[in-house]
Amino acid sequence: MTKRITIIGLGAGNLDQMTLGIYRMLGSSETVYVRTVHHPAIEELAEQGKNFIAFDAIYEKHDQFEPVYEEIAETLFQAAEKEGHVIYAVPGHPLVAEQAVQILLHQAESRGIEVAVAGGKSFLDEMYTSLKIDPIEGCQILDGTALVADEIQIRHHLVIVQVYDAFIASEVKLTLMEKYPDDYEVVVVTAAGSTDESIKKVPLHELDQTVTLNNLTAVYVPPVKEEELLYRDFSFLRNVIARLRGPGGCPWDQKQTHATLKKYLIEEAYEVFEAIDEEDDEALAEELGDVLLQVLLHSQIGEEEGFFAIDDVIAVLTEKMIRRHPHVFGDVSAEDADEVVANWEAIKAKESGKENRESLLDGVPKGLPAVQKAFLYQKKAAKVGFDWKEAGPVFDKILEELKEFQEAEGDEQQKELGDLLFSVINLARFYKIDPEEALNATNQKFKKRFNYIENALKEKSLSFEDVTLEEMDRLWDEAK
Repeated sequence: MTKRITIIGLGAGNLDQMTLGIYRMLGSSETVYVRTVHHPAIEELAEQGKNFIAFDAIYEKHDQFEPVYEEIAETLFQAAEKEGHVIYAVPGHPLVAEQAVQILLHQAESRGIEVAVAGGKSFLDEMYTSLKIDPIEGCQILDGTALVADEIQIRHHLVIVQVYDAFIASEVKLTLMEKYPDDYEVVVVTAAGSTDESIKKVPLHELDQTVTLNNLTAVYVPPVKEEELLYRDFSFLRNVIARLRGPGGCPWDQKQTHATLKKYLIEEAYEVFEAIDEEDDEALAEELGDVLLQVLLHSQIGEEEGFFAIDDVIAVLTEKMIRRHPHVFGDVSAEDADEVVANWEAIKAKESGKENRESLLDGVPKGLPAVQKAFLYQKKAAKVGFDWKEAGPVFDKILEELKEFQEAEGDEQQKELGDLLFSVINLARFYKIDPEEALNATNQKFKKRFNYIENALKEKSLSFEDVTLEEMDRLWDEAK
């Protein structure tokens, strides 16, 4: 005899909403397994003397939902082994928001048990009717017990199911607040389409406070229509950039090319550095946005020319991050940051054939500022042992180059000054100091102290022409 589990859907409400075929199947079986007795149709049938075996106790037994679904499925498999054929009834439709049903279907073949879905009326039909919405406009059905903000499309109708209680409602609320304003109006729908139907509109921040929740409750979030609420949406930003470059857009944006935009990316990067140095988080967010603008403009140009789009940029980056972090996404171990860097460099060299470069110094970008380029050249040379073992010889080299600069004349001075700067950068590397950062800090210090002199003179209604170098030195010492 074939061992079988037949799964039927009870619909969203009472017996009046149940299909005739499902009703007959319920009547043909002496005992029916149900996910919960807290359903209008089950309550009516129980009053008529129908016997049910419910799994409500399993929900109370576990702290998480996954073991609940697994135990329900295992119980049904064992019942089918023993009884031959069992009927399992769930609220709504068996294939909508029923994880235990998915487990039954996926494991049926390996267990040697036939699992059939007999259908039923989904609560979604009643939801669409009660809310008067058309899902073809774009609709997401998401699980309230496992809601993830990144999966939410705020321009779609959003129906969140399995909002059983205040705890789940609270978690749903906090997740939605990552995407919507705190006072955004949402709709709590319970027992849609039944005589007990309840529809209540509440501000998002009150979702877990003002309504009664049960296993027939779903939360509906209307699509965002107000443009300003879409400013945090990446797709909306892409459309803004496309419109700037498209017909009727901005003449300046339309004329830009990869080449003309180069200088702006560098400028914006340095403005990010400045915001970081000033520890200004608000400015940092703005400046990072300006860097992102450059990325999007280049990507839009690439898409218009048919070479690449922002999706390609993201895909290449994601693949690279996973590939170069085998200690996170694979089975390679890395004990500390130095080992991570070593792994990174090895993978980077292998994937692009850089281990076959003609020179060890190849690969340093040509456009880098001279200070940073010298620093990287020295780091690469040090990897093969071309480096001093201690600081003493570095200081001696600096003094040697300083003496040669002092003795140089004419065009030789530039050459010797370059050698001197190169030696000072080597000293910075030896002490693990980023020379670019060190010089930038000194620049800021100089600007701050010079501004002090300017302000001090302004307070006395004086100009630089009115004071001597000695007086300016005195103000400089005050600033220190």
